[in-house]
Amino acid sequence: MEMLQALNWRYATKKMNPAKAVPQDKVERILEAARLAPTSSGLQPFEIIMVTSTTVRERIKPIAWNQGQITDCSHLLVFAAWDNYTPERINMMFDLTNEIRGYTNEGWESYRKSLLENYPKRDAQTNFEHAARQTYIGLSTALIAAASEEVDSTPIEGFDPKALDEILNLGARGLRSVVIMPLGYRQEEGDWLVNQKKVRRSRDQFVTEIA
Repeated sequence: MEMLQALNWRYATKKMNPAKAVPQDKVERILEAARLAPTSSGLQPFEIIMVTSTTVRERIKPIAWNQGQITDCSHLLVFAAWDNYTPERINMMFDLTNEIRGYTNEGWESYRKSLLENYPKRDAQTNFEHAARQTYIGLSTALIAAASEEVDSTPIEGFDPKALDEILNLGARGLRSVVIMPLGYRQEEGDWLVNQKKVRRSRDQFVTEIA
């Protein structure tokens, strides 16, 4: 689907068809789009936990305001950010870059040193909030990718992050949940939003040009 057409087609799906599964090839392309999303300094400070287990999603639903998409979706994506920037994590990404590109660069290594001198000394909450902002870039990319695959989705912040972290044991991995994204197919009957017109401000109200 052409991008703008896809963005006009998508909406925050309120009711999903639990009997209709998203094909795995579509899921993989959505995940790959999120993996390829840009992040500050290329640190990629978030991960995606894909939950297909019915049992686990039943545990998540009560701590997510009992929203039906949690259990009715085909795949539940949990976007989780690093809980802190550590020297190990920063070095891991810089080392990976050098390995994949096959060389080291003086400017790049100077930039590594700068991050190592500045990021780890900040408090953990500040670093988590920075990582969480990067996570939303991945979320946005995944939402657009899902629309291009004609897969329904909705971003959900309405959940108890601490409870979700405990259910998924994210703390042990140095992660904190930020936002969740159900993937599935709309069930028009029972979805009050499905036939509503998309409402966005006009370009004149939204874009300011400074020439």
